[in-house]
Amino acid sequence: MPGVNVQHAGAVIDLFHEAAHTNQTAPCRQGSIDVIRPPGLLIATGDLHDNPVHLARVEHLASLGAAEPGTEPSAPGPAGAPPLPHATFHEVIHSDRLLNGLDLSYRALARIAELKLAAPERVHTLLANHELAQIVGAGIVKDGVKCVEAFNDGLGYVFGDDWERVSDAIGVFIRSMPLALRCVTPRGDVLCAHSLPGLGSMGRFDATILSRDLTEADYTPRVGSAHLMVWGRGYDAEQLEDLVERWGGNLFILGHEKAEQGWALVPPCAVVLNSDHERGAYLPVDLEHPPSMAEIPSRVGWLGGSLPGG
Repeated sequence: MPGVNVQHAGAVIDLFHEAAHTNQTAPCRQGSIDVIRPPGLLIATGDLHDNPVHLARVEHLASLGAAEPGTEPSAPGPAGAPPLPHATFHEVIHSDRLLNGLDLSYRALARIAELKLAAPERVHTLLANHELAQIVGAGIVKDGVKCVEAFNDGLGYVFGDDWERVSDAIGVFIRSMPLALRCVTPRGDVLCAHSLPGLGSMGRFDATILSRDLTEADYTPRVGSAHLMVWGRGYDAEQLEDLVERWGGNLFILGHEKAEQGWALVPPCAVVLNSDHERGAYLPVDLEHPPSMAEIPSRVGWLGGSLPGG
């Protein structure tokens, strides 16, 4: 992994603080979300869970692979060239591949922070439930592993007595993450988010959250609106239509739910992507001509396979 020395506590702490500031001050940030407009291409992804091959593939697809902090302007490339692609990243941490019981996925989160610094207008670091669980200490057990504890053990192994300072910096970065990415297109808005609030929580959910800044109360487990949104499952057509009426747009691109084939349609207007497993998928979205639900199956791409030159 190029760039910052991810075994040096001071360097990692500075990286997460700088990336947090960039998340909050990038021109694309509006309240709790990022907003982009055409022309351009978006590489929309689902949960990554520290899959290094698929992360590298997304970097390549979005022309981010060689990017390091301070090397790439926000503006498009040479005159007449198409704008460089955007990319979403979420559910980056809590790896399926532990090293002697240690989760070292903070390194993948550090790489996302580097990419945000290098391309602040093109990299969109969406808040997800595993990142939120890590900073609020909520218990998640995945395949018998206590994810928060394994992550903290990994920090302790690498950083020793400095691990809590690194953890605090990670918390600053996670709290700076936008809740969604809104793509304003001629065919209606596309909203990328980790998830949507579940049916049972709609009565407690503040739907104005996308148009205001996040507060600490929004992160509170089981009651905060950011928490309700990133943990939601089991939405149905009536709820999706309700959120379309409240928020506008005509397509939600989500993660969080399990999609055995890498993607799954949720009628009438949502698609779920998984980018972490062997059928890991992504969805390229032309911001001038976003796909309809009927077009999505023919446009889904796969993150497996080798990279050019690899």
